[in-house]
Amino acid sequence: MKKISFVVIAVLFAFVINAQSKNPVNWKFESKKKSDGVYELIATATVEKPWHIYSQFTGKGPIPTKFSFKTNPLVALDGKVAEIGKLEKVNDPNFKSEVLYFSNSVQFVQTAKLKAKATTTVSGTVEYMVCNDEECLPPVKKSFEIKLQ
Repeated sequence: MKKISFVVIAVLFAFVINAQSKNPVNWKFESKKKSDGVYELIATATVEKPWHIYSQFTGKGPIPTKFSFKTNPLVALDGKVAEIGKLEKVNDPNFKSEVLYFSNSVQFVQTAKLKAKATTTVSGTVEYMVCNDEECLPPVKKSFEIKLQ
């Protein structure tokens, strides 16, 4: 009876481990001071092979990467979030459109200006989707907080 119980528990444990969601993207959030009161907010996505993450400006089909920043009265965001990385453009038959994505890594950079001398944070979420040649994972929303000092 103990052997049967052990086998059943082992099989259930294997299913639980296999059912856990994949997370092929690691994020790093930081700020870099450019001048007095001006910062770059940098979100670096490191993507495991063979996955890729979509550009903010991808075509129809996949969910584009999207940054949402919470309002902070001490901070003004300047311009749009820039993408720094090797952009790949592919006609994807699964989405029946041309898509833009990054493999390996990409940096998303937003300029922020402090309205007053203070130590504060910028927080928000990034929503993104990853695919490989065989499957796409459901979109993910990740919260972040970046300290400005």
